[in-house]
Amino acid sequence: MASLSESEPTNRGSMWELDQNLDQPMDEEATRLKNMYREKKFSSALLLRLAFQSLGVVFGDLGTSPLYVFYNAFPHGVEDDEDVIGALSLIIYTLTLIPLLKYVFIVLRANDNGQGGTFALYSLLCRHAKISTIPNQHKTDENLTTYSRQTYEENSLAAKIKRWLETRAYKRNCLLILVLIGTCTAIGDGILTPAISVLSASGGIKVQNHNMSTDIVVLVAVIILIGIFSMQHYGTDKVGWLFAPIVLIWFILIGSVGALNIHKYGSSVLKAYNPVYIYRYFRRRGNTPDSWTVLGGIMLSITGTEALYADLCHFPVLAIQIAFTFIVFPCLLLAYTGQAAYIISNKKHVNDAFYRSIPDAIYWPAFVIATASAIVASQATISATYSIIKQALALGCFPRVKIVHTSKKFLGQIYIPDINWLLLVLCIAVTAGFKNQSQIGNAYGTAVVIVMLVTTFLMVPVMLLVWKSHWILVVTFIVFSLMVELPYFSACILKIDQGGWVPLVIAVAFFTIMYVWHYCTVKRYEFEMHSKVSMAWILGLGPSLGLVRVPGIGFVYTELASGVPHIFSHFITNLPAIHSVVVFVCVKYLPVYTVPMEERFLVRRIGPKNFHIFRCIARYGYKDLHKKDDDFERMLFDCLTLFIRLESMMDGYSDSDEFSVPEQRTASDTLQGEKTINTMCSNGDLSYSSQDSIVPVQSPLGVNNLLTYSSHASQAVGNELEFLNRCRDAGVVHILGNTIVRARRDSGIIKKVSVDYMYAFMRRVCRENSVIFNLPHESLLNVGQIYYI
Repeated sequence: MASLSESEPTNRGSMWELDQNLDQPMDEEATRLKNMYREKKFSSALLLRLAFQSLGVVFGDLGTSPLYVFYNAFPHGVEDDEDVIGALSLIIYTLTLIPLLKYVFIVLRANDNGQGGTFALYSLLCRHAKISTIPNQHKTDENLTTYSRQTYEENSLAAKIKRWLETRAYKRNCLLILVLIGTCTAIGDGILTPAISVLSASGGIKVQNHNMSTDIVVLVAVIILIGIFSMQHYGTDKVGWLFAPIVLIWFILIGSVGALNIHKYGSSVLKAYNPVYIYRYFRRRGNTPDSWTVLGGIMLSITGTEALYADLCHFPVLAIQIAFTFIVFPCLLLAYTGQAAYIISNKKHVNDAFYRSIPDAIYWPAFVIATASAIVASQATISATYSIIKQALALGCFPRVKIVHTSKKFLGQIYIPDINWLLLVLCIAVTAGFKNQSQIGNAYGTAVVIVMLVTTFLMVPVMLLVWKSHWILVVTFIVFSLMVELPYFSACILKIDQGGWVPLVIAVAFFTIMYVWHYCTVKRYEFEMHSKVSMAWILGLGPSLGLVRVPGIGFVYTELASGVPHIFSHFITNLPAIHSVVVFVCVKYLPVYTVPMEERFLVRRIGPKNFHIFRCIARYGYKDLHKKDDDFERMLFDCLTLFIRLESMMDGYSDSDEFSVPEQRTASDTLQGEKTINTMCSNGDLSYSSQDSIVPVQSPLGVNNLLTYSSHASQAVGNELEFLNRCRDAGVVHILGNTIVRARRDSGIIKKVSVDYMYAFMRRVCRENSVIFNLPHESLLNVGQIYYI
């Protein structure tokens, strides 16, 4: 059995022979679990069906870009046909290089067991290098079926990069800051996407009613936004089956209208597929503000690309590649080419070229489809924002908020009420404040390009550590990516005063919240680590712990995965009694997307059996949720019962465990260290976690002695389980630590404001652990202490 021991002197236990029949079921179970989380093979028919379904979830945002790209590229009108040809050529090759080549065929491969996004890249890196700022991981976590990592040769480039990242704390902090910047701008993307998509779609009303004021269009957009966010609590599962047909009809519509306009207004626009017109455009326009204005507008043609990566969890990579290559990409090229052909013939209509290029016979059906597609695009981005917040919360970078399941079939579909209404207020503020697509487009482009740059930089260590790519391939990737993204970034930065400041303000606000919360969380964990009580002190108190052991079970919640928390010593030094059974409960999140229920709980005993002290570690991935209907207390008790039964089966047997205290065996009892057993509480099965294989040796006991020993062991187990049930009937108390963090008196003003006011306010308004774990309020006991940082 693998041990979660503290760094103290260790002794090797003796080994007993195990029957081979006991090993076979565990091998079969391990094989079954690994196959569950191995990449699945899909039939051709299933892949095509998944590719069709991905249209409604993944490509809504990218597909609605033709509504506003040319308007934002030429906000002051078009003077020369060559400008339109050059802009179209830029759009064509931007779509080819960024969404198609970079994301669909390269970045999508950098997924965490099907999970995409900034935090997925970060979790991959945390598993392959010790760069997590909260060091609560243990080597036994690596035995999870969902915990995959690479090994390196000592002198390889990947090993050198790994050692370089692990050497200094500032490198880990810089990587975390980079991840938080990408996350915060992605949240800004979730605010701006509904605003610009819905406002652009609503603008179609004014095309057929020239006398209608802009305020009416904004009012219609605000009403649609309120409707979108008000329906979020129902979840996408109720109406998700409509998304794919709507988006497919949308792509067929824009592709057909584009082809019709090419035929109607001339095919001379097709020369834009020659990249030389990009060179001609910049040579003719030079380094003028107008040329960079066009570049900032063209940036909007690839909005939704990062959402494509973030929503990867719903579909296999191959299905997304098929949908984009054979449906999305060709239809977008036809749509932009057709609009360019129309604009060349109707230069005054560049502001609403999309709607004016639609034939009158299908205008209103097209308007309805465009509005529905804008709603789908908004829905996908809002759902991605919920997932981002959930991942940030799991990694200790966001205050605890209420998370609601909206689907019984798909655990990934969630709803966060607090974030939902905050997004609604910000969307309405952006829509009503700017009132036009141009300034919102400037803000949108800034958010998109920053997230893309963050992904590019994070891909470098992923390619080196996870993929073990040759450095030439890594350099080629980053050079070509930055050659495209840096010019767009500079163009968006020049538009900061024209609306580009909005995502920066949103990102700074969310970054401040995340970083302050994470900083104080890390400091609290460091305080727990440095002030934990030694096992020698606990064992020195004796079985009674120097107190009166009253009937009952005390669950002591701590952030420590090893050692006795300081809160326990604080508790027993101020109260004259403690429960007969004490269980230290640690709930921790690992850098994996999920922890299977079969492997979620680790239970171990602390000290000799007559101490009746245990530890239970509940492990979660960043996509796992504490469901409201879960009885956390019952699950803990069941795992404890299973541990005692399994421990009796394994009593006298040992593999190469490392014990936290020296082994001392006497005739009366055995002084034990912490022996770890993995309990599978979901279906009643049992297994034990072992890092090293069990080596069979000759048993020193005879058959008669072995039978006598088994009889005594069975009786001892029955007595302990009976004692445990009596304690449960006597009462269960949940003891929660409440460590209050305060800034030292000599701290700077920024630190005092951040810790004493911002963090304290967030602690007051966020959800308590008792609510998250669904613990009964009448059995809670909070133990507080103050820690100055």
